Amino acid sequence: MSELRTVVIFGAGGDLTRRLLLPGLATSLAAGVPEHGITLIGSGLDEREDFAAVVREAFAGELDEDQLALPAVRHTLDAARWITADATDPDHLAALLDEVEGPLGLYFALPPSVTMASCEALSRVHDAGRLPRDTVLVLEKPFGTDLHSARALNALLAGFVPEERIFRVDHFLGLPGVLGFVGLRFANRILEPLWNRDHIERIEIVFDEVLGLEGRAGFYEATGAARDMIQSHLLQVMALVMMDPPTRFDGVEIPANTAHILRAARLWSRGASAEGGEDDRTSGKNADGDARPLAELPDGTPAVVRGRYTAGTVDGRTMPSYVDEEGVDPARETETFAQVVVEVDSWRWNGVPVVLRSGKAIGSPRQEIAVVFRRPPHDYEQFPSSGPQPPDVLRVGFEDERIDLELNAGGPFDSRGMTRTVLSAELPEAGLTAYGSVLRWVLEDTTAFTVRGDGAEEGWRILAQIAAAYASGNVPLQDYEAGSAGPASAGLAGTP
Repeated sequence: MSELRTVVIFGAGGDLTRRLLLPGLATSLAAGVPEHGITLIGSGLDEREDFAAVVREAFAGELDEDQLALPAVRHTLDAARWITADATDPDHLAALLDEVEGPLGLYFALPPSVTMASCEALSRVHDAGRLPRDTVLVLEKPFGTDLHSARALNALLAGFVPEERIFRVDHFLGLPGVLGFVGLRFANRILEPLWNRDHIERIEIVFDEVLGLEGRAGFYEATGAARDMIQSHLLQVMALVMMDPPTRFDGVEIPANTAHILRAARLWSRGASAEGGEDDRTSGKNADGDARPLAELPDGTPAVVRGRYTAGTVDGRTMPSYVDEEGVDPARETETFAQVVVEVDSWRWNGVPVVLRSGKAIGSPRQEIAVVFRRPPHDYEQFPSSGPQPPDVLRVGFEDERIDLELNAGGPFDSRGMTRTVLSAELPEAGLTAYGSVLRWVLEDTTAFTVRGDGAEEGWRILAQIAAAYASGNVPLQDYEAGSAGPASAGLAGTP
């Protein structure tokens, strides 16, 4: 594919564009991608004469004076403009396409239902012979609203755009800690021999936030923590962490390997074993999930926990109860905290619990990938300790550029006894934001860290299992105080 010359953002008047896409694009341009800049076009239903000013403000908030003076940045700022169009109308789309210069990227910063309607209109533009052959489509998560709609969207796209020209974006795959984890695992020989059920006891992928609703009831009431964070973000990170080693980092192997992990994933159920074996497994499955009854981990942690914050203090700020926020309907029982335990039932990972957790209004929040290794197979009576030695833990922060390895040291002949040692390192600050990485991949035609169609569908399949657990009556909506660690029953992922 030739280098993109034009990027059109549908829904460019929204918060996503102003807060994330434009600053991300600024960092990509400042890093030299693309070298000559692009023509940036915002599009929406309304008339917007201030779009170029919005772009300048976003760039100025992210770049210094020297970076703003770079030719690629200046060209993009000078060329930014707005085209009023209905992205769901084939005639509007065809007229817009006639106005712009290719190669072209179309970024759908739209709700999933509108994205579906827009793609249907675009397929008609294609059928009329008016869609440029090298057009690239960039779709924001969520991809569809459930398993059925995700399958329908993928089938629609396959009818007029090759898979290699579809970018399904999950910006968590562009977070510095996630990208750094790839090199940590595959550029060092020390970890890969241990990367399996024989040596790893559990994996925790946690993204808690101090933020509450922050005036987003219109979005969050229809979403909730599981749909917002687990369905794509945390499952995609899990798949990247647990995938088999690729032979190369490209748009074939990485999406295929991550999709393979998601295909094998299911909620922790009766028959899963934290010791890595099997017992009374049953096989009653349906199209949307797994009919086996859910089970607790051996330490009592439930397979699914949901909660909703009450009034409290977070980071020195008083926060009202979620149900008292404007626009919230308490009867909907929207969860602000979700934690699920997943098993990837494969030869490498069978029996290893994976804890996926995200909560709002959490005090001292964790945002990390934590890999907990198994303890040594033999306990020494001479080790001065009140019990078994704690396990080794590898922690990689999502955004704080930090890697920690927690180990035991000392021994029976050391006057200091047993000590807990943390080997810690801070990585250089990333030059790109997460969306900067995403847009760089789009502009460079790098599809390695995009979501493949079947990978998106698997996320909805797993979410259907979570929704079924909610509906079963066995997963009560628990209150937790804003500023706390979340519901008490969350267990092992509740403390750092």
